[in-house]
Amino acid sequence: MKKIVAALMIAGLCVGALAAKPKKVVINSVADLAGKKIGVQNGTTGESWVMENVAKVKLSSFKSGMDAAMDLKNGALDAVVLDELPAAEIVKKNPSLKIIRDPLFTANKEEYAIAVKKGNAEVLDAVNKTIVAMKANGDYEKLVAAYMPADGKIVVPAIAAVASSKVIKLGTNAAFPPFEYVEGKDIVGFDISMGKEIAKTAGLKLEVVDMAFDSLIPALQAGTIDFIAAGMSVTEERKKNVDFSEPYFASEQVIIVRK
Repeated sequence: MKKIVAALMIAGLCVGALAAKPKKVVINSVADLAGKKIGVQNGTTGESWVMENVAKVKLSSFKSGMDAAMDLKNGALDAVVLDELPAAEIVKKNPSLKIIRDPLFTANKEEYAIAVKKGNAEVLDAVNKTIVAMKANGDYEKLVAAYMPADGKIVVPAIAAVASSKVIKLGTNAAFPPFEYVEGKDIVGFDISMGKEIAKTAGLKLEVVDMAFDSLIPALQAGTIDFIAAGMSVTEERKKNVDFSEPYFASEQVIIVRK
């Protein structure tokens, strides 16, 4: 009798394990997102796009794209909508996932820019001068090559810090590689390196402040930070609350799904 009970229990566990396996969901384009369980990073343009454009969506917002991807892997989501480069980093670390590109996103690329507090002409001028100078002297291309190399091997460039008692604070969300992420004990990335160059232009010491993405603009308005470098797309809604620099990068949204 005990053997029969044990066998039934094992069978029940096996059935449970099979039931827990993520079901197959076919998503090949944005048209297939309707009615699906979609994950996004909180406060991003991906979140706004899904809310405004996907019918009957079951939306879940996360602190980071990686958090959303973990729920996707476990079958709690059908797809994740995220910026292309962070999505590529997620897929590289999770071979069971893949990226779907859609012509709609490709035709509507988003421009990243640095955000400063409304009316802060001094910081905005330092930011724009840095972007223009880096593009003119080749440093921008070197930064792209360092953080977006063809072989995928990122080499964080060494940029000397400014010796100053005065500090300029960069607000970011260090969960958006290769633009900002944690390596060891340090926050590094394309935006962080650019932030160091901005601090040099201003003659100030850089301090990086990591926080949730949707807390960045309120922190800027409150004066907790001096500028935002966080792969932030320029939108009309955000322009009501911050002043943006010249754009420095163009990106597009992609869809992450299970293979």
